[in-house]
Amino acid sequence: MKIINARTTSIKISNNVKIIAAMTLIIFTILIALPIAFLENGKGKIDSFNLSDKDIMKSSKITFPSNGKVKLYHRSEDRVEEIDLEEYVMGVVASEVPANFEEEALKAQAVAARTFYMSKRNNPNKEEKEKGAEICDTTHCQVYMSKDERISKWSKSEAESNWEKIQKAVLDTKGQVLTYDGSVLEYPQFFATSSGKTEDAKDVFSMDVPYLKSEDSKGEEIAPKYKTSTQIPINDFINKINSKYKGVNANKSNLSSLIKILSFTEAGSVKEIKIGNEIVKGTEFRTLFNLNSTNFTLDFQQDSVEVNCKGYGHGVGMSQWGANAMAKSGSKYDEILKHYYSGVEIQEINYN
Repeated sequence: MKIINARTTSIKISNNVKIIAAMTLIIFTILIALPIAFLENGKGKIDSFNLSDKDIMKSSKITFPSNGKVKLYHRSEDRVEEIDLEEYVMGVVASEVPANFEEEALKAQAVAARTFYMSKRNNPNKEEKEKGAEICDTTHCQVYMSKDERISKWSKSEAESNWEKIQKAVLDTKGQVLTYDGSVLEYPQFFATSSGKTEDAKDVFSMDVPYLKSEDSKGEEIAPKYKTSTQIPINDFINKINSKYKGVNANKSNLSSLIKILSFTEAGSVKEIKIGNEIVKGTEFRTLFNLNSTNFTLDFQQDSVEVNCKGYGHGVGMSQWGANAMAKSGSKYDEILKHYYSGVEIQEINYN
């Protein structure tokens, strides 16, 4: 018969308990110490282990109700219409770019247009909000026409095929939007034609937007408004200058010495222009004379001022004609979008 030594067993149990207790203490210490080591940044701040706003945006989903509708304000009719999201995007693509654009360019426009709507849905303009809408149907937001209205403006021989082409481009990119750091782009800007390079947002809108930088945009020379020339009667030009800028005292004899271009943007457009003692932004001068772009030159003649422009639009974001040139060269729509919008991703909307 085996004799059990109670004292020995007790010692063994006691030692085991001590070992377990010691190990538990060590593990507990590690569990407490390690997070503190990560959390402390050397200055007593506890922020490294917390989710930053950027991390939260990256983990967030872009949602849209499965039965949701776009609340569209028709400006000319002063009424709000609720329509399907993808139907709305079709109406924008059909209105914003020619139907004979390359399919990949149409897809790029569809994603940009859908992104533009989602940004306005999150933050509508004051006027649209007061009307109970999210977005309008003009260049104040982005242009929209219904299928029937757009088809009526195309030739009968091309109308149906044009719409089918646009419909396919939209449905092939259904629900896709552009995001930066996991959040829908707040400023998914696009425009018609560049002068060969897009503008940095800080030069046009006076704000630094990381995804709206100056980018090369080749092959746009074939665009109908790539180069334009306008003759402004000399008296009209002088009157506008004197009305806008008091004390300048512009006249026929001093115009060429009174007005000087001071600086240019990275894209080669007029950044600042001096009018007498006034320093004026190129964008302000463009608005005053309703010019096609800020990439302009002035030629003071005897009876008129000749203004020669390159490009059409504000020049920020995606150039529509540039996108088509890229598509013709074989670029896919995602490549086009990531070229014009720096550091973006394409993310699908979650319908709930």
